[in-house]
Amino acid sequence: MLSLIKLPRVFTIHQVPKVFHEDSIISGYRHPRSSATDCILSLFQLTNETLNIWTHFLPTWYFLWKLLTVVLMRDVWSDSFTWPLLVFLMSCCVYPLASSCAHTFSTMSTRARHICFFFDYGALSLYSLGSAITYSAYVIPDKWVNSLFHQYYIPIAVVNTVICTALACYSRLGLPYIQYNHHSIKRFSECKSPKFGKFLRILAFALPYLFDNIPLFYRLYLCVGEGCTDNDTNALHHTHIALAFLTAFLFATHLPERLAPGSFDYIGHSHQLFHVFGIIGTHFQMEAIEQDMVTRRPWLLTYSLPITFTNTLGAALLSVTLSLGIIFLFSEVLTRYNVEGAMNCSSHCQHG
Repeated sequence: MLSLIKLPRVFTIHQVPKVFHEDSIISGYRHPRSSATDCILSLFQLTNETLNIWTHFLPTWYFLWKLLTVVLMRDVWSDSFTWPLLVFLMSCCVYPLASSCAHTFSTMSTRARHICFFFDYGALSLYSLGSAITYSAYVIPDKWVNSLFHQYYIPIAVVNTVICTALACYSRLGLPYIQYNHHSIKRFSECKSPKFGKFLRILAFALPYLFDNIPLFYRLYLCVGEGCTDNDTNALHHTHIALAFLTAFLFATHLPERLAPGSFDYIGHSHQLFHVFGIIGTHFQMEAIEQDMVTRRPWLLTYSLPITFTNTLGAALLSVTLSLGIIFLFSEVLTRYNVEGAMNCSSHCQHG
């Protein structure tokens, strides 16, 4: 059937606007004004985005299966102890789905590209909160249970998701209405300093990750003596942390394509590897969380903070609402005014 369908053309870096350029990726670009149909058809041809899409779209179904297994096999409606796991699994479904959609439809226009990745950033910030909610419920070391840090951990994590979404969106174009508006885009020039936007995005996601993992870092590397929660799950946590730092390294360095520009345009470039190792890391994180949840349940139910709607689903809903509000503010000016030409000329944004 696909042999009867004319697949869209692919282009080199010199044939598309700078806003679509990727560091050290020379070829395999889709048309910068692709139709929605062209974007979907491109899933079945080899471009520099094809594996970016599939490496997140397929794991979405695996995470959805894990979520449905928990819903169907556990008494989630009356057992509040499972609610943090539900929030985490939902966030695990949302972030790869948002990413695959962003990579699929980001070539419909410059405007669509920015908006697609705004939603991608919001989904990643929700995933960071999902991690924090489960860490508060199941992972935090015995010594810190019911401490002042434990009591304020979730509220701070919610604030971090707002900062994460806002800073990541800001990294693309600056402040809406102020640094880009109906006349032009007046902001730091990513044509002249493309690394600045990249640095802001790394910072946006590094801050919530480092904060969320404070209890885990303490449990694994600093805690000594009684109350350190030294159990078999720690090996899974070590694996997840190693994979998390590997994904950050790939995202920041653009290796291996930076060593041989053009050689990894279609297969093997850093963003594909970033996706693969990120998903594997999430899998190990999920296994560790579930194991902590089962093995520590009796003790946590007796001594830890009560798990409520407010510090689980309520916190997630608040985060989603605030992040959607931020995305709306950054996107509204793009849909309201004709700034397409200015964005093509003045932006050199990298995705992710």
